[in-house]
Amino acid sequence: MLGANMMWGMMAPVSKAVMSAGLVSSLIVVDVRILGAAVLFWILSLFTKNEKVDRKDYIKLFFAGMFSSLLNQGVFITGISMTSPVDASIITTSLPIVTMLFAAIYLKEPITSKKAGGVMLGACGALLLVFGNYLIPGTSAALHSGQSSSLKGDLLCLLAQCSYAVYLVLFQGLIRKYSPVTLMKWMFTFASVILLPISVREIASTDWASLPFEQYAGLGYILFFGTFLCYLIIPLGQRSLRPTLVAMYNYVQPIVASAAAIIWGMDSFNILKVLAVVLIFSGVFLVNRSKARNAEANA
Repeated sequence: MLGANMMWGMMAPVSKAVMSAGLVSSLIVVDVRILGAAVLFWILSLFTKNEKVDRKDYIKLFFAGMFSSLLNQGVFITGISMTSPVDASIITTSLPIVTMLFAAIYLKEPITSKKAGGVMLGACGALLLVFGNYLIPGTSAALHSGQSSSLKGDLLCLLAQCSYAVYLVLFQGLIRKYSPVTLMKWMFTFASVILLPISVREIASTDWASLPFEQYAGLGYILFFGTFLCYLIIPLGQRSLRPTLVAMYNYVQPIVASAAAIIWGMDSFNILKVLAVVLIFSGVFLVNRSKARNAEANA
């Protein structure tokens, strides 16, 4: 879970950089993620044990694909293209909160004081990472100039978080029943079937030959690391972790994004970032302790 969310942490800045050049649209980025991942998972399945899927599970895999990839990543990429990275980072902090509420309603997962406290502690840490530079005189204007917010983009980013929360909560049975390769192969295939008809014209009109190496490198990262590897790893963690704890690792993403910004000279290191990291990992620890305590009580 930690490794996948570290790779996801780079998705917002890389995706924004790819789209800001104006050479590829947000739809093309979504196409690369979903269509490309479907191809990669089918290729990988040729080298793994063939797993039979129950006929009744295909409809579940279809909706799992809609919520986990098309509505989640597709809508999120579109939202990022319309709004600022700061807004997108803020909205991603809603995932553990929404997941906790969905899990309480659907799975009857209790909202303990440790779990609620951990989720809010992590949210405070993530928000401190996002807003920290505004608290230091002379840094916010340089770091955030030229980046405008959009209500429509913000709402799309929020819809993406809600969609992934639904996936985490509703499809636990599928995740535990099938291997990650079988699961993702069919989920991305069904998402591709819906996406391809609306993407054909955009794919055909894109001048692929004129794209510079940097664009291909960014798209390559988005496909291989930000999609293929992440979606291969995530189900392994989902098999043993409760949905709320899985969602808590989402708070790692702004840490990675901030670290990348510091390395690239786009941000500076300060004590607020240290405090934010401590808050985030303390929150993850509390939610994990809540899970352990519940497991002991049920044993």
